[in-house]
Amino acid sequence: MWLFFTLATTLLWGVAELFYKKGARPDEKYSHLKICVCVGAVMGLHAIYTLCTQDIGYDPINLIRYLPVSLCYIVSMALSYFGMRFIEESISDPIENTSGAICSLMCVLFLGERIAPMSVLAIGVILIGILGVGFLENSGDTDRKKKLGKTLAIVAFAMPFCYALLDALGSFLDIYFLEMETTPLLHVTELTIEEVANTSYELTFALVGFVLFIFMMMKKVKFNLPKQGDKILAAVCETAGQFTYVYAMSGNGAIAAPIISSVCVVSLVLSRIFLKEKLTRKQYLFIFLIIVGILTLAVIEGE
Repeated sequence: MWLFFTLATTLLWGVAELFYKKGARPDEKYSHLKICVCVGAVMGLHAIYTLCTQDIGYDPINLIRYLPVSLCYIVSMALSYFGMRFIEESISDPIENTSGAICSLMCVLFLGERIAPMSVLAIGVILIGILGVGFLENSGDTDRKKKLGKTLAIVAFAMPFCYALLDALGSFLDIYFLEMETTPLLHVTELTIEEVANTSYELTFALVGFVLFIFMMMKKVKFNLPKQGDKILAAVCETAGQFTYVYAMSGNGAIAAPIISSVCVVSLVLSRIFLKEKLTRKQYLFIFLIIVGILTLAVIEGE
């Protein structure tokens, strides 16, 4: 069953990226905040379902204790949604998926861990790919600056990198929070620690979504729920993928991790088919290098 959940997670998160992009309309000023509200609402419902159906001994204080990790993930996603308004998914998603490589580097720098020579090579390939995409973005191969203006173009292109850094920081902190010997979470066991952490994250996202909803109401932003279909579908796929991810990793994580890392490939294919995104051959070449580096690193680190 772990393989089924692994493939389901990969597909669900790939589809979620597609609907995120469709929902992040460049002409809709607060579309990224509306996505946050939809994701918060769905995650909040899932958290309530978990609390009502599973005996995880949840202590509400864990909402605060897990807050540093939750905020890293939530802010990174909000920045990603903003960037999606202006950057092709084919470009942003591979860059965002480099968070795993960044997390590995953080473990080396701050925890003194060692990584295999092949992992170093994979990270180097990812770096070359990113530098190549960045060079093409600023060398006249795209007309984004003409469309958006220089400042907005730079800010938008920076969003995937901001996501990768914050998501990597969240993953790095999770190493501390999800170990029984070091976790500050209360009343958790080996069996419940991940559920408690995930529930804390989902409840925090729900609270953030509620605050953003109030903010938009004060700004008199139109929020017609029936017209938020893409955003809601993205939120459902995101949350469903998060649910299947736990079962995928609990079965055979060493094999599941690299398969799930291929979500950027799924996103690239779906964007090409359904969003009709077209990049230059040089852009595809460097994006291919990023994806190869990500998959290589996932396979090596999963062994």
